[in-house]
Amino acid sequence: MPEEKINFELNGKKVTAFSNETIWDVSERLGETIPHLCFSPSESYRPDGNCRACMVEIEGERVLAASCIRKPSENMKVFSNSSKAIKSRSLVLELLDSDQPKENSHNPDSHFNNINKKTKINENRFATKSLPEPDSSHPAIAVNLDACIQCGLCVRACREVQVNDVIGFSGRGSDTKIVFDFDDNLGESTCVGCGECVQACPTGALMPKTVLDENQNFKFAADRKVDSICPYCGVGCQLTYNIKDDRIISVSGRPGPANKSRLCVKGRYGFDYISSPERITKPLIRLDGSKKTKNAKFDVSYILSNFREASWDEALSFTSKKLLEIKNLHGPNSLAGFGSAKGSNEEAYLFQKLIRTAFKTNNVDHCTRLCHASSVAALLENIGSGAVTAPFSEAKNAEVIWVIGANPTVNHPVAATFIKNAAKNGAKLFILDPRGQSLDRYSEDSINFLPGTDVSLLNGVIHTIINENLYNKEYVKKQTIGFEELKRSTQNFSPENVEDICGISAIRIKKLARDFAKSKSIIFWGMGISQHTHGTDNARCLISIALLTGNIGLPGTGLHPLRGQNNVQGASDAGLIPMF
Repeated sequence: MPEEKINFELNGKKVTAFSNETIWDVSERLGETIPHLCFSPSESYRPDGNCRACMVEIEGERVLAASCIRKPSENMKVFSNSSKAIKSRSLVLELLDSDQPKENSHNPDSHFNNINKKTKINENRFATKSLPEPDSSHPAIAVNLDACIQCGLCVRACREVQVNDVIGFSGRGSDTKIVFDFDDNLGESTCVGCGECVQACPTGALMPKTVLDENQNFKFAADRKVDSICPYCGVGCQLTYNIKDDRIISVSGRPGPANKSRLCVKGRYGFDYISSPERITKPLIRLDGSKKTKNAKFDVSYILSNFREASWDEALSFTSKKLLEIKNLHGPNSLAGFGSAKGSNEEAYLFQKLIRTAFKTNNVDHCTRLCHASSVAALLENIGSGAVTAPFSEAKNAEVIWVIGANPTVNHPVAATFIKNAAKNGAKLFILDPRGQSLDRYSEDSINFLPGTDVSLLNGVIHTIINENLYNKEYVKKQTIGFEELKRSTQNFSPENVEDICGISAIRIKKLARDFAKSKSIIFWGMGISQHTHGTDNARCLISIALLTGNIGLPGTGLHPLRGQNNVQGASDAGLIPMF
């Protein structure tokens, strides 16, 4: 069905809005940005309407309306440029600016300062209230609440986007202030350092410490920016490096399908190693007479006493000569190449080409067949592809979410935010893991089965789905094979038979199966599933459960093994595996 459209007037011009658009959205789409502070147009942030900096006048209405939360109606007449709206917005900015620090400038190019310059008409006529002391207790984040305007963006960033529940409001009226946990210093709070609040803050009240001096004054801005991908886990967050004099000074999240501008502590602050004085930046060749030892500690003193610096030409010539000697003496299969899933597709392709065409061997591989080898084998066997079938963000469309053999808040923090978002919005989250974890607090049930009993537990789920006729008969008939064999192989794995094996009651196993089968369901699994002697069987069970219920290929459904590196799939597709 075509989307409903609303016709109305904006500043005397006839315009059209979609049903999900606010007045602010329409104005922005048409090229006119209405001033805003508590509202962020970034994905994941809901409008709040508390700062009153985006007020507009609507014909026939006594009071002004916040454009970020007000939707237009048919034939409505809206004025963002009326005298009443302009004066109101100016007064709001004047009141807020009166309490801003006058001596210290934490962020001269802040969103607040830019809006203030364009919006405020009068010089400050109001007294400044007492300003709080700076908080430098956190290793990465500088807190200067003298610049805080209580817009609430940091609260929404922490509670609603990252779902860490550290930041809140305390006090009433003019005594309202931002607090961390129970009014603790940030460094002593439960803050995980994701920096979402820093990215959301429009004033400079929350800033990366790397860009401020000891007096909390802004030191420098970036002279260039470089878009990249986070080098850490397998989420593949898109980010922007802010660079000054060829050194990274801060990192910003960038909109991308995997992260929606979100980052974790590693992606946002884990870049200091790049400028470490101990980083090796030149080729090294082992000194003649220096012997290799099993337990060598590769610290600076060891390297200086056992290696010498060389030019790139010398190092490449030396390496190629040694490789040729080994190849000619022992044959091509005496050589092998182990690549990285943290490189680009192009790098993966060139590396495997080097091994195959220059070394003349197929001995090329990377980490995909180590960490998730069993998952890849099971996926290739059952659905024809080793890739995930749905992104992390599909959790928002799911009604039931399984997390099994994984601890996303620790190993894939940004992926965990989408899971927590979904759980807070009503999705049923089931944690299946012998260990407890922080996601348990959001779960419908945390099923701590006995280690090594994954197959028994999952077969109990399959048995319930089949014997209670909960499987998707049409999907199974048209899209799968081997149903009768699966039915026979699991007939002795009733929940009653497996409850003593896995340590989970039959009632809980049946609920787990019923909720999954009756809903749009998605499964996330980690290396707790794959790195087993029966890892392939673990993955086969999960895939069979999804296929039985038709939970593949639809919104809110799918199979997602949580990868360890950010380009595992791309490196595999580019040939960095021996199966080509």
